Amino acid sequence: MFHPGELAVQRRLGQNELAARVGRTIRSDIPAVAASFLAEQPMVVLAGADAAGRLWASPLTGPAGFVHAVDSTTIDIDAAPGPDDPLATALAGDLPVGLIALQPQRRRRMRVNGDAVARPGGLRISTEQVYANCPKYLSRRQIREYATDGPGPVRRGTALTGAQMRAIGTADTFFVATADADGRADASHRGGNPGFLQVLSPTRLRWPDYRGNSMFMTLGNLAVWPRCGLLVADWSSGALLQLTGTAEIRWDTDTSVPGAQCWIDFTVEVVLDRPAALPLRWGPPELSPANP
Repeated sequence: MFHPGELAVQRRLGQNELAARVGRTIRSDIPAVAASFLAEQPMVVLAGADAAGRLWASPLTGPAGFVHAVDSTTIDIDAAPGPDDPLATALAGDLPVGLIALQPQRRRRMRVNGDAVARPGGLRISTEQVYANCPKYLSRRQIREYATDGPGPVRRGTALTGAQMRAIGTADTFFVATADADGRADASHRGGNPGFLQVLSPTRLRWPDYRGNSMFMTLGNLAVWPRCGLLVADWSSGALLQLTGTAEIRWDTDTSVPGAQCWIDFTVEVVLDRPAALPLRWGPPELSPANP
């Protein structure tokens, strides 16, 4: 069920027995409650690798029902990344992907890992892993409006600007794309109080890893393959920062922060700044009471 990287992290943190119990909730098929949950969501985030092997986290949006289960192991998404998205070319063919669906209004989320293929009007995912996910650090938000104005021009760089660093420093939520040694992708969420995603320099970020479901899919992937992608959204304006680079688990970094099991250092290689790329506009957050 778990690959060697996940098992190694579970053992290191003394949570392997708990992980084995929690891992029994992972299934390859889509239960009815998961299918209903997916059909309610106006946004999902996909993780995958581009042709150069760089990992990215990319959002897809649409009206409720645009993500729907076709049968017990198949999900159709009636949307595809636009031409400015770094996964657009890769998702025009076959690609291992991770998917995370959030419902910030109710602090609920679920994850899917599998293989995506292009189809007319969107994507089709054949599922390998389907499971609910710990909602502990999820900020509650309400959708304010659906914007009709189009996205602005994409700005590309190899380091963060001052404005981008300030935006990251106020984030309470971001998404992480990782993959195992075989390239099987996973999409995850990280949440905390503003400032938990620290800016160390224009090319260096750090965040604490708080205790969650003990399966350590993100850390387990990073233990065997350091490629990593981040998605940081400005929920009020729809601006997106998509970053790709490498990540390192820091076991020896300050553990005095409550709930921090370790820290992740992320080195930026490419920055995509996409103004107004997310058509959903959300209200202010109600931070999770579980945040340290």
